Amino acid sequence: MAAPAPAAGSDWAGRRERSNALALRLMSWIAVSCGRRVARWVLHPITLYFMLFAPGPRRQSRRFLRRALGRAPRFADGYRQVHAFAATVLDRVYLLRGRHALFDVQVRGEEAVVQTLAEGRGAFLVGAHVGSFEVLRDVGRHHPGLRIAMVMFPDNARMVNAALRAIAPEVRLDVIALGRPDTPLRVRDWMDEGGLVGILADRTLALGDGPRRDLHRLPFLGEPAPFSDGPFRLAMLLRRRVIFMVGLYLGGARYEVRFQTLADFSTPPAGAAAREAAVRQALHDYVATLEALCREHPSNWFNFHDVWAQDAPAEAAAPGARPAPGGPDGPR
Repeated sequence: MAAPAPAAGSDWAGRRERSNALALRLMSWIAVSCGRRVARWVLHPITLYFMLFAPGPRRQSRRFLRRALGRAPRFADGYRQVHAFAATVLDRVYLLRGRHALFDVQVRGEEAVVQTLAEGRGAFLVGAHVGSFEVLRDVGRHHPGLRIAMVMFPDNARMVNAALRAIAPEVRLDVIALGRPDTPLRVRDWMDEGGLVGILADRTLALGDGPRRDLHRLPFLGEPAPFSDGPFRLAMLLRRRVIFMVGLYLGGARYEVRFQTLADFSTPPAGAAAREAAVRQALHDYVATLEALCREHPSNWFNFHDVWAQDAPAEAAAPGARPAPGGPDGPR
């Protein structure tokens, strides 16, 4: 069976990861050649170039910042956001090379991961394009048995792995290919061996085919945006815990890693209606958590994509994107 096409507005799937891989290669050369202190000064002309010559992402950044800040964004707001993104890409090089001593990383909610590892049943780590994923590896250093596989499109995974090999050949990204008939089975098998499965759920992707590939328009920073319930449906099907994850960049060499349990489907509720409601509640809690995080740390939002589908209103109204229960925009 052919892999399903990305959901409406998800043209980012190849473009964003390709640019990310190129940026990682450039940052790797700068980091190795100049050292972190000098390399951080190079981030300023890179940031300024992006601000001046990337109109599409800059437009999406302004739309996001207007909603997250509750006012018209200033040039400094956008600059801060892009600089934070560039800084995390630079730090990715050092983190992948094992230079953890360069950073001050604080961890909150680690007990959720510790409990999951002790149970040996695995769990979903659901995140977003916020902050740094690589800094989460710092937590893994203290848990030698921690195994994480990311769910993503295989073409994107190949580009990311190619960039990783250029930086740290010994680092391997475990990937479960998205959009294949055996994806749910591979996820199940990985978690049965005690592994964790990570997915970034702030873009409209689903983990399987069929009529349950529903998108739900939920309030996000004051306006409905489409979100997929795919990860939460699979967690319900496999009876697993869902943990929100994020590695926030706080400036300089400081990061804060957060874990928060969103749902525990180990013992799912009886009845189809109750299970459906639990999935919807988990999705709603994810969006609410993400929204609060964006207001708290707006410069950590690195999803330079048409989140609210304003550039493609016809696509946004495509079949499958429907309001969630509780009113036209879903419950608050």
